[in-house]
Amino acid sequence: MDKTDGKAMDFLHKIKAATLRELRLMRQRPVYLIASAGVMAFCCIFFLTLLRDGFPKDLATGIVDLDNSSMSRNFIRQTDATELGRTVGFASYTEAREAMQTGRINAFIVIPEGFYDDVLSGRQPTLTFYVNSLYFVGGALAYKNILSMVNLTSGAVQREIFRAMGMSDEEIMGKIQPIVIDAHQIGNVTTDYGVYLTNVLVPGILEAIIILVTVYALGSELKYGTSKHLLEKTGGSMSAALLGKLIPYTVLFTAIGAVCNLVLYGWAGFPMAGSVWNMMLGTFLLVLACESVAIFIIGTLPVLRLAISISALYCVLGFSLAGFTFPVEAMPGAVQGFAALFPLRHYYLLFVQEAIFASGFAGWYGQAVSLLLFMALPPLVYRRLQKAYVLLNYPRN
Repeated sequence: MDKTDGKAMDFLHKIKAATLRELRLMRQRPVYLIASAGVMAFCCIFFLTLLRDGFPKDLATGIVDLDNSSMSRNFIRQTDATELGRTVGFASYTEAREAMQTGRINAFIVIPEGFYDDVLSGRQPTLTFYVNSLYFVGGALAYKNILSMVNLTSGAVQREIFRAMGMSDEEIMGKIQPIVIDAHQIGNVTTDYGVYLTNVLVPGILEAIIILVTVYALGSELKYGTSKHLLEKTGGSMSAALLGKLIPYTVLFTAIGAVCNLVLYGWAGFPMAGSVWNMMLGTFLLVLACESVAIFIIGTLPVLRLAISISALYCVLGFSLAGFTFPVEAMPGAVQGFAALFPLRHYYLLFVQEAIFASGFAGWYGQAVSLLLFMALPPLVYRRLQKAYVLLNYPRN
């Protein structure tokens, strides 16, 4: 065995020593498993349970019926029969407004007095509705539901008028709906909010767990003054110490991500047009990228308290700039460039290409390269972190 092979074997033994030490620490400190596997399991159960129906149903909609005619009562019955709507009657506008302000209803409609007579005489009565858009999802769905019912009611009135004029149903539909809309909701046919949100929220929470747990694992060596013991185990090799500490967490986080993918695209049946194995690869790249970010944060600020605070802020911004709720392309130019600094943004683009469009590796290799580029961050702070581990010259509180 030549000297090169001997050095390689010695380096591997040092990594093994650091890995075994870290495994002992993980057994002694259950916080690592609780903060990773425990939190991830809770979040998966929470989101899959909360959004199991796909979207909110039976949203309370107030009705102020000042006409009390057969047409207004039929309109109320039709609104109440929709999957989204559940009507609540009020005697006056004031009562309905107070109910909306206190959160009992998301919207309300005012049917004016003389509504039926105005329809029959062609005087175009006005239906007024008020929507609380402070609750974005509830307000938007209530608005959509009310608008659909108003359009259907308007179409039904026109149909009866045209029938009275002796027109056939085919001619009537040509008048009422001259243009037919053929909509295709790619990737989420049923407009399922579970599919829309959970596919990114779960990886986003995984990203936060990886960064926070990794920062804590590395920073706790400084806080408790045990970094010198770690370096003794590795013969003074900082590289072996880092690799040895991170191997158990890399395996743990990758396993958690793989289980989440199997739950989402297998058990929960979320749409997957591409390959789940490609998503597994994407998850592994996300783990490596997040660990690299964590090393950079603790290396830049070798004080556990500050590093944890910065990590939490970074993870929260990652959700906002991933682009799954508000398109990054619609943000200011400077913010668009800032979004590229978050692994979750690249994972989201990878998910879109693979799970929705089934583009394969050719469709998301750019995102894979971007995630790998995060691994260039640890070398930038390597010496600084090594100095902190050796000298322990940073405050511990």
